[in-house]
Amino acid sequence: MKKYLLFLLTISIINAQNGNKKNFEMPSIFSDNMVLQQKSFVPIWGKATPGSKIKVETGWKQKAITNVNKDGNWILKIKTPKAGGPYEMKIQTDDTTVIYKNIMIGEVWLCSGQSNMEMPLAGWPPRDTIFGAREEIKNATNPNIRFFTVTRAISTKPEFNCEGKWEESNPETASKFSATAYFFGKKLYDELKVPIGLIHSSWGGTPVEAWTGGKYISQVDDYKTIVEQLEKSKDEIIKLKEWLATKPIVDISTREEKWKNVDFKDSICSKIDFDDSKWKEMNLPTTWERTEVGNFDGVIWFRKKIEIPESWINKELKLELGPIDDIDATFVNGIKVGGYEEEGFWQEDRIYTIPSNIVNNKELLIAVRVIDNQGGGGIWGAKEKMKIYPKDSSEFISLSGLWKYLPVAEYSGGKYYVFDVISEEYYQRPKLSVDLSAYTPTTLYNAMIAPLIPYRIKGVIWYQGESNTGNPELYKTLFPLMIKNWRDDWKQGNFPFYYVQIAPYNYGEQTQSQKLREAQLKTLKVPKTGMVVTLDIGNPENIHPGNKKDVGVRLALWALAKDYNKKFFYSGPIYKSMKILNDKIELSFDYADGGLIIKERNGNNNFLIAGKDKVFKKAEVKVKGKKLIVYNPEIKNPVAVRYCWDNTSEATLFNKAAGLPASSFRTDNWDE
Repeated sequence: MKKYLLFLLTISIINAQNGNKKNFEMPSIFSDNMVLQQKSFVPIWGKATPGSKIKVETGWKQKAITNVNKDGNWILKIKTPKAGGPYEMKIQTDDTTVIYKNIMIGEVWLCSGQSNMEMPLAGWPPRDTIFGAREEIKNATNPNIRFFTVTRAISTKPEFNCEGKWEESNPETASKFSATAYFFGKKLYDELKVPIGLIHSSWGGTPVEAWTGGKYISQVDDYKTIVEQLEKSKDEIIKLKEWLATKPIVDISTREEKWKNVDFKDSICSKIDFDDSKWKEMNLPTTWERTEVGNFDGVIWFRKKIEIPESWINKELKLELGPIDDIDATFVNGIKVGGYEEEGFWQEDRIYTIPSNIVNNKELLIAVRVIDNQGGGGIWGAKEKMKIYPKDSSEFISLSGLWKYLPVAEYSGGKYYVFDVISEEYYQRPKLSVDLSAYTPTTLYNAMIAPLIPYRIKGVIWYQGESNTGNPELYKTLFPLMIKNWRDDWKQGNFPFYYVQIAPYNYGEQTQSQKLREAQLKTLKVPKTGMVVTLDIGNPENIHPGNKKDVGVRLALWALAKDYNKKFFYSGPIYKSMKILNDKIELSFDYADGGLIIKERNGNNNFLIAGKDKVFKKAEVKVKGKKLIVYNPEIKNPVAVRYCWDNTSEATLFNKAAGLPASSFRTDNWDE
């Protein structure tokens, strides 16, 4: 549905003898401005006519020759020197010459994950912003830092190519690039003074299983049949793709005001006399992913007719709908009364005023066009937030419950495929027997990781986990499995893999995100991994904390210390062991450099202690050098300690030398 097999358009093609280049293709990861890993043998690969010869010649005086295989694929390796540049590289076949320009040799890192990695340096205003972004963007010009962003895509099989190109860092490119990755790369450059190449491939709201290949994910009982199901559905998927290809297209990327007044030929849906009798119904509030619509990115109209008391007629009314994910335009009796027509307002409550002249009879038609381009979509807040009432009045009518709905456009690859409203064309959309989306196991690995392999990298930084908080126990298997998958497929051995532990956030009572953090903590047992703790720089009321600079810098500290022999403290305290001392518990830690320090928050140290009854109570804590003494006078025979063991508790334990926070932990393994 969202496959990309794109020819590279940014390179110079010269000396073509017959002008027929359809048999020659290079992956987009090779382009002008690219960064190649220094002092290594870097793979170069592509497609060409079977049996033809490929010659590669570089500006750093290296040459290589190979023949194209019977299947049209070829690959060879070129030795790179120490960091430097710019250089050129020439690739020749029998009828085509490709020259890549402005190549730098340096350090290359892959940066991947979900929304906290995806979040750009410019942020997603107004709510999701990056601290200090304006100044950082203004000073972002640095031709020695290069970006490659993989365009979002999904696929049911590993793809040869993806969409993207290498760009130099400047205010325009940096503002759109991953903030976490940018700060990571900037810190590396400041310390190493060599070119830095950052490959960014992430998608907000996605689970780790979507980033894992079929061979590996099928080893997990929960996903044993997924590859087989996708294979059986391939004809259905092709049929859907072909059906969508016949629809009119609205290309959002070409619009100056991206989302404002977009014309999907759907304005009739706001009219009071429009016939919606055949539309299906949805019980609001909810995200439409929880309904039969499923994982659908696009545009849906919602309509509801209500009858108001006669005493309300000719009065100014207030309309509340709660938050809408992502973008809305809201109408009453065909008149627009409000809307948030730009990104970043998905958590903002919609509260609109209905002028008195619109309220001219007892029947009102409320129509809302909702545009969603990633993750959950819809009118999704609390029931109590959906209501209509006269201004300065305590009486109201609830708007929760059944609404008519009709999807009118589907979003895929930066474009909207538009469905006819009058014929309710969406209901003719070919059905799939498998859920195919960015949340489907393997789809992101296939489309957004496989095309990068085997481009030589130094290592990976990763920020993901929020979308797996529903099953943290399974994450203990899935996350190390994905790391193994990538390392095996790259065939570079155990390259460094540094990741960010999810920050405190109010997920609600049904979610215990501390267990997901525990799963991430346990992943440190995987060789050559490192974990950044963010318990001190999160925002319990916002899943997208604004302090991405410290996140990126802390990731860089791991790399600088472990991979570049720089003397940095790179980790906060990690719980190691406990010892019961009469009515107290002594805790020992790794990475307790310079000793430990407790910084209480609002009078709390966020430590709990329990006896054999498993009842946890607030604990007193005393620092003893690199150890902690934990106790509660009411508990005479303590057996277990927990620290920051809930969704929202923030860091109070740090090491003195680096000032880095400890991970949340528990000394017990009791079920809760």
